Amino acid sequence: MRPGRSGTASLGVVRTILLACDDADLTAEVDAALVDADTRLARVRAGRDVLDAIGEVDPDVVLLDLQIGNMGGMAACRNLRLEEGAGRIPEQRIVLLLDRAADAFLAQAAGADAHLVKPLDALELQSTVDDLLVGA
Repeated sequence: MRPGRSGTASLGVVRTILLACDDADLTAEVDAALVDADTRLARVRAGRDVLDAIGEVDPDVVLLDLQIGNMGGMAACRNLRLEEGAGRIPEQRIVLLLDRAADAFLAQAAGADAHLVKPLDALELQSTVDDLLVGA
């Protein structure tokens, strides 16, 4: 099991969050909410780069912006689920970042484990990531 913020002392294991986002403000929000001594943020700016990044950084959680340019967050999520199903990558915990609550059905259709609506609430983002890691 990968580490999470379960309230236990750090054992020197750093968790990695992969963010697929081309928006500097959203990246800053995620960084401020999640990055600390036990968490690092890896970032790609295009949906087509997510799969390669998973092989490089082995993320604990993947955050996908729905409106990322090129290959959108929904397409990237579906691609990851197909790659998992084919056995080419390990199971990923995926959070789709939506522009509006009405898009929640898109997250479900894409196979995301969770979704959040922008602008992000830092505590809700932390809680969502922590819940996914505890359930891992």
